[in-house]
Amino acid sequence: MKYNFLGNTGLLVSEICFGTMTFGGKGYWENIGKVQQKEVNELMKVVVDSGINFIDTANVYSFGESEKLLGQSLKDLGFNRNELVIATKVRGRMGEGKNAVGLSRYHIFNSVDESLQRLQLDHIDVLYVHGFDPRTPIEETMRALNDIVLTGKVRYIAICNWPAWVVMKAIGICKLHGWNQFVGMQYFYSLAGRDIEREILPLAADQNLAMMPWSPLAGGFLGGKYTRDNEKVEGSRRTTFDFPPINKDKTYDIIDVITEVGKQHNVSTAAIALAWVRQQPGVTSTIIGAKTVEQLNDNIKSTEVTLTEDDLKKIDEVSALPKEYPGWMVERQSADRELK
Repeated sequence: MKYNFLGNTGLLVSEICFGTMTFGGKGYWENIGKVQQKEVNELMKVVVDSGINFIDTANVYSFGESEKLLGQSLKDLGFNRNELVIATKVRGRMGEGKNAVGLSRYHIFNSVDESLQRLQLDHIDVLYVHGFDPRTPIEETMRALNDIVLTGKVRYIAICNWPAWVVMKAIGICKLHGWNQFVGMQYFYSLAGRDIEREILPLAADQNLAMMPWSPLAGGFLGGKYTRDNEKVEGSRRTTFDFPPINKDKTYDIIDVITEVGKQHNVSTAAIALAWVRQQPGVTSTIIGAKTVEQLNDNIKSTEVTLTEDDLKKIDEVSALPKEYPGWMVERQSADRELK
């Protein structure tokens, strides 16, 4: 297992981050997974034994159950808390109350306290804002995030699913006031969804922000089970929860290519899809999830795969984004600034 610095910080995190969205299975989250305590402990032991030190959860995963199961697992297995980096999130609705949702100062402070209780911890290492809140001023959100860090309850703050212009506005506000800034970003990134290459990844590189891709297997679609001849997979979350949205016709073409590349490396289709994400510029830690130890071990094995230039060229040819404006104009007009 390799480790990378978390953006512009001195904190090292494993190149693979273990996501716990499959823990709990409460409400509609059952479509993603319903792993309970015994199995959670089995998975967490494999995670830590493999060298993964970065664990990702969220308050909304199974409406708090994921945090509870993770917290109990840390206690049951007696892990050294100081050797793990625990991340959770704030933004989603956690109750029927008028203020039980969003990124107001009120909800952020309440949510952090509730997450700490469920996790049985005294601090959160990385707190993500889990989406955009169009009704709360960005100044209020960023001031609250700065202040929650100053309490010691949160070590670092990060961002998830915001448009690039909003992220830069928030960074500018923080620089103006001398507040704590985002250290990383968590966005959907996979061979079936390379959208962040347009604006988000360039922003992250420019501002030295860590990038943690979520759903690198596109909700399991790149896991190797789905083909044109097998569009419905029993027991797969995509069958009952078709998310995130992707161009499936194009993705079948991608699957054909990475399956062949996988045969050459003697690994699964999923391992190739994960290896591709891991090897992309700017990627810090790829978030994986699992329902079983077998799935988990296969995902971890992807760290042993190094795709060649020829592999990457083949995969890029079938998965690259079409050029859009103003990107193609910027590229065209920048040509006369290149040194000959």
